[in-house]
Amino acid sequence: MTPDDRATAVLEDAVTSADETVRVDDSLDEENTLKKDFIRRVRDALDAGENDEVYALVEPLHPADIADLFELLEADERPLLAKAISDLMGSEVFAELNDHVRELLVEALPAGEVADIAEQLDTDDAVAMLEDLDEEDQQAVLAEMEPEDRAAIEAALSFPEESAGRLMSRDFVAVPEHMTVGDLIDFLREGRELANEFWEVFIVDTRFHPVGTCQLSWILRTPRSIALTDVMKRDQTLIPVDMDQEEVALRFQKYALISAAVVDADGRLVGQITVDDVVHIIQEEAGEDVLLLSGAGEGDINEPIRDSYVSRVRWLVANLVTALLGATIISSFGGAIEKLVALAALSPMVASIGGNAGTQTMAVAVRALATNQLTRANTGRILWRELRVAMLNGVTVAALIGIATAFFFANPLLGVVIGTAVVVNIITAGLAGVVVPVLFDRFGQDPAVASSVFVTMITDSMGFFAFLGLAVASGLV
Repeated sequence: MTPDDRATAVLEDAVTSADETVRVDDSLDEENTLKKDFIRRVRDALDAGENDEVYALVEPLHPADIADLFELLEADERPLLAKAISDLMGSEVFAELNDHVRELLVEALPAGEVADIAEQLDTDDAVAMLEDLDEEDQQAVLAEMEPEDRAAIEAALSFPEESAGRLMSRDFVAVPEHMTVGDLIDFLREGRELANEFWEVFIVDTRFHPVGTCQLSWILRTPRSIALTDVMKRDQTLIPVDMDQEEVALRFQKYALISAAVVDADGRLVGQITVDDVVHIIQEEAGEDVLLLSGAGEGDINEPIRDSYVSRVRWLVANLVTALLGATIISSFGGAIEKLVALAALSPMVASIGGNAGTQTMAVAVRALATNQLTRANTGRILWRELRVAMLNGVTVAALIGIATAFFFANPLLGVVIGTAVVVNIITAGLAGVVVPVLFDRFGQDPAVASSVFVTMITDSMGFFAFLGLAVASGLV
């Protein structure tokens, strides 16, 4: 092909790409999400059994938009769409699908088709697609795969869930340390079976231990005669294969990594993790912690109703049990409440203010634990910091509610009592908001899972006890 022919081909590709962009834009709104009218047309075509029309509508979409379309359709419509656009159901679409939607689709497809798709995916994406399948279905898909691909996926599945071994890709470039820059360039240009995308080359010794890395930009700017050992970067962040994915994400964030080598127990290079995988993990872990704090489980709108029910109801029952403790405290001061009805009206206010203060502190502590900002080395300092913040908040809120109560009920002593109770409860909330998550973390439990239940129990109980107890002790009733 002459230079002119190549230029013409590039121009034609650009025009085609621009034309497709226009067509795709017809289905997307200003927020780059699929238009309601477009989804309706797809549904109407599916209901009418007009697969050709469905294909024509969906074909211009980006794989990520096709994945969004599956998630926007009803569960019984998704297999019909998959059948209508089977030629478009490539690895890019499956890699973008929501976990629950992908699992249902994989179960609906023949094992041979799932195997074909898995072989096109990177190892980490293929593992994500197969790991949630039943053992029988998983083995059926693996049996249809090529031996090499099957071995790679089975090896990845042998690692713990949410570990670097599951997250890593086995597609990387590694060369021996005796090479020169020229040798490496020739090796890369020979067109051997290399990774499709890579940003750095790993340099390994005779035992396949990584001894350094070379970024592609260094290789292109270095004379061919220079030895790789003279230009490579020897300091590198190595990821153990069994490291939790959250810790992997923290290392990428802390050291500003683009990719990192994954090593086994013997220090041999077995894979690499790239930043695009880590961005997904950071988003996933952050969302997971927020949902766990609220007791909402996975919080995925595509999650089966039964799973959502089970994950949420247990924490509601736990809240019911802890609420009984507060009710018991209130009932023990029944005589005092009968004498001064204002106590019944004001008690929930004291507990609510303490609960909100505890939630604020707890959210800060859980995030600090998740990002390694709160460690054994600085727990005392952080606790003292939050205690001082709680004191300042307590005095401010106590002054406001105490003055307002004294004027509204024409009872200065009642204002002093409620103000003092608020200070005590907010300080208690500040302590509980740090101590409870730290204790969960020390005992190897996720501090985001049940911290809110215990912090709420402590602040509610202390709020009722402090207010009603002070009211009795002060002679108010």
